Amino acid sequence: MSDMQRLNAEQRYAHELAALRADDDRPRPANWQLSPQRVVTYLMGGTAPDGTVITPKYVGKRRLMETAVATLATDRALLLLGVPGTAKSWVSEHLAAAICGDSSRVVQGTAGTDENQVRYGWNYAQLLAKGPSREALVPTPVFRAMEAGTLCRIEELTRMGSEVQDTLITVLSERMMPIPELDEIVHARSGFNVIATANNRDKGVNELSAALKRRFNVVVLPLPDALDEEVAIVQQRVADMGQGLQLPLPKNAAEEIARVVAMFRELRDGQTQDGKVTLKTPTGNLSTAEAIAVMVGGLSQCHFFGNGTLSAEDLGANLLGAIVKDPVQDRVVLEEYLETVLKKRADYGAYYHALLELL
Repeated sequence: MSDMQRLNAEQRYAHELAALRADDDRPRPANWQLSPQRVVTYLMGGTAPDGTVITPKYVGKRRLMETAVATLATDRALLLLGVPGTAKSWVSEHLAAAICGDSSRVVQGTAGTDENQVRYGWNYAQLLAKGPSREALVPTPVFRAMEAGTLCRIEELTRMGSEVQDTLITVLSERMMPIPELDEIVHARSGFNVIATANNRDKGVNELSAALKRRFNVVVLPLPDALDEEVAIVQQRVADMGQGLQLPLPKNAAEEIARVVAMFRELRDGQTQDGKVTLKTPTGNLSTAEAIAVMVGGLSQCHFFGNGTLSAEDLGANLLGAIVKDPVQDRVVLEEYLETVLKKRADYGAYYHALLELL
């Protein structure tokens, strides 16, 4: 067993990818490891020709994944847009794993990301010793993907400053990267493209310029429509993460996941599931990803300090941390929810008392 904390998608699901590659005689774009149809099967789940079960990586509308894959087969880049927690990064990683077998070429966008992290940098020891040269140049993930003809992932594109974002315009429109210091140009090989992610609810978002927007096809990943769909997503991801962290899944985990997701959806939507009670909404984003984090934290609490059965006490502190981001405003929201909703539900009594004790 590997001692790596987290395996890349192409490592974790290598057996599925290998099964899908076998006998894949459908047309595929240059340097793609799978045909577009098989890529969508990998993402949505199904069965490989040899009978291997392909687990779903994305639970949602198939048409969205078909559009994303079709975009990457053209000369337009792909922008996965949505609120935090809609599996943008997860889908981005699995797209890269299925298409080029390498999801590790990633640029993480932050307010501190500079132009050199998108284009290229320099090894200053080599630069002083030999002057500007290929030996002194430090290629970025974008640079390497262009040379290899693979995909590059750019996470949180709108967190980067506009001047950094616009360094992508030449790369995406001309499919080349000038290196003025060497009087050279790196041309992208067939198969190169960019998958970017962005959310529109984060503070400090830098809007994309019109010129850059035109280089992207935008696919919006929504929050799950139905409770059952969201519960299925959380169950799958919690099971995967629990296995990777060596946290056993208690027998009652599915029941508690359903309760946590139901609470999150009610607070997120501002009303109870039956629509009879209107609720205040918290300042935080109670997304599917947040529910997954709460459940994994609860698994750890249960495994190391509990009795083997997942309880409201195991999940209480994690729930409180997810809901109460603003200590004043969100506290009022949670108190109202406890008194007007949870207190009246017999099967949520343990959560009422666990959260009330922590407030």
